[in-house]
Amino acid sequence: MQLINPATEEVFTEVAAASPADAHAAVESAQRAWEDGWRNLAPGKRAEILFNIARVLREHLEELAQLECANIGKPISDARDEIGLGARVFEYYAGAIGQFCGQTIPVARGGLDFTLREPMGVVAAIVPWNFPFPIACWKAAPALAAGNCVVLKPASLSPLTALRLGELAHAAGLPPGVLQVLAGPGSAIGDALVTHPLVRKVSFTGSTEIGRRIMELASRDLKRVSLELGGKSPNIVFADADWQRAADTSPMSVFANTGQDCCARSRVFVERSIYEPFAERFIAATKELVVGNPALDATQLGPLVSASQRASVEDFLADARKHGTQFGCGGKRPSAKGFYLEPTVLLDVDKSTRCWREEIFGPVVCLVPFDHEEQMLRAVNASPYGLSGSIWTNDIRRALRVARAVQSGVLSINSHSSVHVEAPFGGYKQSGLGRDLGMAAMEGYTEVKNVFVSE
Repeated sequence: MQLINPATEEVFTEVAAASPADAHAAVESAQRAWEDGWRNLAPGKRAEILFNIARVLREHLEELAQLECANIGKPISDARDEIGLGARVFEYYAGAIGQFCGQTIPVARGGLDFTLREPMGVVAAIVPWNFPFPIACWKAAPALAAGNCVVLKPASLSPLTALRLGELAHAAGLPPGVLQVLAGPGSAIGDALVTHPLVRKVSFTGSTEIGRRIMELASRDLKRVSLELGGKSPNIVFADADWQRAADTSPMSVFANTGQDCCARSRVFVERSIYEPFAERFIAATKELVVGNPALDATQLGPLVSASQRASVEDFLADARKHGTQFGCGGKRPSAKGFYLEPTVLLDVDKSTRCWREEIFGPVVCLVPFDHEEQMLRAVNASPYGLSGSIWTNDIRRALRVARAVQSGVLSINSHSSVHVEAPFGGYKQSGLGRDLGMAAMEGYTEVKNVFVSE
């Protein structure tokens, strides 16, 4: 497979594409590695290996960040942060191994009742191109910590850091076969993994459309499935909030990673009394964002990942223009080379348009005013998605009331922070099922066995 640098539009390397036969071989090898010792390795030894992986990742942080920058146009400062996040994830789950326990349960008959958390076996982890390295770590680390073996399938656009992760993990002491990485087309490799009888769990992050297909395929032999899918997250700003800070910081809550983020707060609801000054300040902050060469430290927004992704976003903008939507700024290509697109602010957006209803996965945000809390909440929850979101208010009662009412798996009050290694991450409705991160993820890679011992 040829890989194109999205900042230059030039092929910069090639990667061998795996076949379905390779996928079957990888699963069978992972099963042997699981049976031959990984599942029974002492927890302390497993923790030691995961800590070593974290250390080795930190030692190779710059190398991995440069790969990510070239592969998908990730701004280098963001890439460094994400490699560090991946290392932190391995550290967290290495430490969690010794804290991950079953229960003792009092039962009516007397005797002793207890639960065991047992590894499933082989886990297929399928990760997207927008955050390739951290999400690979989100899935591999808890699965390995729980005693499973992992076959990791990176997106065909972004395989480099996943391949390097596999090499570095084994260099850090992971036994052969425990973590395998397969680069190749999802339609062939993904299907082969999801339908393989030895795969007991599929963990997928990507589009809702593909998530549905994975559920259908996995249902044939009742595989466990966790899905983190699309989003159309709200950003709700009340007049009593520090709305100036919200306006200054909100652009990066949607434009970070060039808007290629399922958590992007792409629907902004602003109380009408502050709507105009908020929009003015939001637009001014957007115009100050640095768009350019992702290899430069000062760059905040790089290119989109591919020509087809940019074309998809431009189709949304064309539909907005057709409906007479007001453009506050952006909407054009800022340079002749590279898959760049200006961050775009759409004002007073008609809620029937595609830009409002569908996930764009690009640097586009929709602003609308609201008058009444209940009316606003109905519009927030009308989306089929429910992944993330922000609420801005200084009224704690309102903050709690609105947080309970918003149908979303992850919410931030007076911030835009969606991801915490220690806390569960995942969505409601068509944003998926199951959770990454926190102890919830580790639980999701185990089966619960109940044992009763009679007196």
